[in-house]
Amino acid sequence: MPRYEYRCRSCGDTFELSRPMAESAAPATCPAGHEDTVKLLSTVAVGGSAASSPAPAPSSGGGGGCCGGGCCG
Repeated sequence: MPRYEYRCRSCGDTFELSRPMAESAAPATCPAGHEDTVKLLSTVAVGGSAASSPAPAPSSGGGGGCCGGGCCG
């Protein structure tokens, strides 16, 4: 089950909840009982660690589209 991070606007505490994805946007109550909370954006790590596999070198040719650098001048 995914874990989501929330911050309480009343007391400023940050806390995590495990809940189904379908309930990720549902209101959350902080551990101190406050109901004015906001869900924080979290980063997701995919694959192995950065130490075990270096990032690929950027290509030098334009491959078309903005991702290939053809229109970024």
